[in-house]
Amino acid sequence: MSDVTRILERVERGDPQAAGELLPLVYDELRKLAAVRMASEVAGHTLQPTALVHEAWLRLVGSEDQKWSGRGHFFGAAAEAMRRILVETARRKARLKHGGGQQRIGLTSLDVAQTSSDEQLLAVHEALERFAVLDPVGAELVKLRFFVGLPNVEAAQLLGIPERTAKRTWAYARAWLHEELKRTL
Repeated sequence: MSDVTRILERVERGDPQAAGELLPLVYDELRKLAAVRMASEVAGHTLQPTALVHEAWLRLVGSEDQKWSGRGHFFGAAAEAMRRILVETARRKARLKHGGGQQRIGLTSLDVAQTSSDEQLLAVHEALERFAVLDPVGAELVKLRFFVGLPNVEAAQLLGIPERTAKRTWAYARAWLHEELKRTL
């Protein structure tokens, strides 16, 4: 049993010091996951990897009813928290009082029309929710791969599935999401 798993059990039992001991053990890994995810965001994105980790951390340990069955479950919850934060940020930016999804562009690129990454993120989020009904494990794999940036091997380990199964599931999920997004974008 890893140190992380032992501390997670203490958090679950309500030990007030356990969360403080957990953060140093998982912070670097969470920071790397957030940095990978944020690298694919457009330039000028207002949310930084450190802020994403901190917000996800507050959501993970800030609630009394959080229970994790191990390291994999914890990092899966972290991936979900990061995904929700990014989706909420995209939705907030798309609101009418924030410009209604319009992008600020320079005069030199005035004739270029492109879909905003926030719109794409929201479309992926909505398609992923529909996919989760069909294949919950596949949806979790997509969250770990797309939103957190984990390689297939690590995502398979966290989900407790063989790497070959994860590879097949990833191929199916990508194809399904591609077709779904083609219809909505």
